[in-house]
Amino acid sequence: MAKFNIISQFLKDISFESPNVPELFFKNDGNGQAKLEINIDIQIKGAENNLFMVDLIIKAHSKLEASDKSIFLIESTYSGLVQMEEEKDEEKKKRTLLIDVPTLLFPTVRGLITRLTSESGFPAFTMQPVDFAQLYEQRNQQAK
Repeated sequence: MAKFNIISQFLKDISFESPNVPELFFKNDGNGQAKLEINIDIQIKGAENNLFMVDLIIKAHSKLEASDKSIFLIESTYSGLVQMEEEKDEEKKKRTLLIDVPTLLFPTVRGLITRLTSESGFPAFTMQPVDFAQLYEQRNQQAK
């Protein structure tokens, strides 16, 4: 791991949609269980003086299995401004920015999503922890 310091972290963008409310609250037509799709993306923007912007982008879409009606859709971008020490090893730098930094940013995003769902009137949804090292390896395998 390359040495780094998170100078600042902040919510860059967040969106919550529930297009089928109030119908979902008042109609019980046996649509059954909800299914949840979660997509995670990490974008890195480099700047001068070894400063990087790491964007952790999470999309969570909950739908009813039977009817495929949306329950909710959350899209968020949570960012960290990272100062990294000079690192010659590009793989080490890449792993730090795509694994170590998102691992530190994730708990805040997780809390935001939990609060959003609980305040929306739906049961609170708490994301499971994400293994960013495993995610990194999977994406490297897919790229090959």
